[in-house]
Amino acid sequence: MDRTRAGGAEHRRLATQLASVRFPAGVDLRDRRRGRGRRGLETSRGGHATDAMTGRIEIGERPRILVIALRRLGDVLLTTPLIRSLRRAWPQARIEALVFADTAGILAGNPDVDAVLTMPSRPSVPQSLALGARLLRRYDLAISTQSGDRPTGFAVAAGRATLAPVEQRLSGILKRALLTRSVPVQRGLHRVEEMLRLADALGIARVAELVPPKPEPFEGAPAGGYAVIHAAPMFRYKQWTKEGWRALAGKLAADGLTVVATGGPAEDERRYLDDLWAGAPVTRFDGRLSWAQLTGLLAGAKVFIGPDTSVTHLAAATGCPTVALFGPTDPRLWAPWPAGGLESPFEAAGTIQQRGNVFLVQHAFPCTPCQLEGCERRLTSYSACLDALGVERVAEAVMRALIARR
Repeated sequence: MDRTRAGGAEHRRLATQLASVRFPAGVDLRDRRRGRGRRGLETSRGGHATDAMTGRIEIGERPRILVIALRRLGDVLLTTPLIRSLRRAWPQARIEALVFADTAGILAGNPDVDAVLTMPSRPSVPQSLALGARLLRRYDLAISTQSGDRPTGFAVAAGRATLAPVEQRLSGILKRALLTRSVPVQRGLHRVEEMLRLADALGIARVAELVPPKPEPFEGAPAGGYAVIHAAPMFRYKQWTKEGWRALAGKLAADGLTVVATGGPAEDERRYLDDLWAGAPVTRFDGRLSWAQLTGLLAGAKVFIGPDTSVTHLAAATGCPTVALFGPTDPRLWAPWPAGGLESPFEAAGTIQQRGNVFLVQHAFPCTPCQLEGCERRLTSYSACLDALGVERVAEAVMRALIARR
């Protein structure tokens, strides 16, 4: 997951004014067949519910539902527990998701989603207005999974009933007046918990299950026992050392495992991986796999090792023993969600923390986790806590994960 502190760069980028909410002109609508306690609730001025009245929202037995998740890949994956909760509550509903075009693949084959609507991350104003008209009152329920103006504006336009998280400030007061139900933003919660609070607000049961894409086979898939390493996060400040990755790959190969390296198709990422893996005992699949194929690869691995990135979240969701290398990011907020659910929260810092199939590794300084963009406070910064993370500690976590796999 590529996320910085709450209120960081991405939040600033998405927080456009409601008056300039941007909708794309075209919707890429891909139909799919699907295999067939409340807290923090606030209400609109119209009073569909109150803090004391948290019953199930009335939208019929076959509602049309839109879930809006305009964030990065990992965030969209972490939205799937909410979508599964909706599907369990309304088995006959038509559930659609609105996401950025470059994140739609993470929902491929999701049995709880009937269709995916995609939009560019930077649409023009004419595109915005055109889709806004197409979405107008098209859904019985529209849910924004974010408190930003743009996704909230989508929800207000699209739904007869609406739900979104809201900030505790003037803009939040205005949004609450437009929404049927709302949830006050609460800092310090894991992203999945944030999603499940939206289920609470609807008066439906939580289902805390991440749903990965439906696995697909691919030519050249490794046979026998193999480990998967995904070494390249989106930002420099989440990188581990090249020396560490090479040494770890050598240890895994010496133990008889085929080492498979994954990565994205971007040119700069490819150059980084070319330099990293030159001469190393790895089989490379970077830039070659769809999200569905990557899901199948991860599900069959003996172990996965990666930094704080969306692929690490996906690996955990498949049930693969997952070793996650964390630096500045707070694991209480962004740790991979174990396949069987999170029974107890991660600690802010430690050496090796295990929760279910997730083994989270840190080299903790007094400032860990700082929730900042590296030691130089920029995306291209180094992070001393990751640079100091020794291969011995990572190898120990991998050994524990391999034992758990047996």
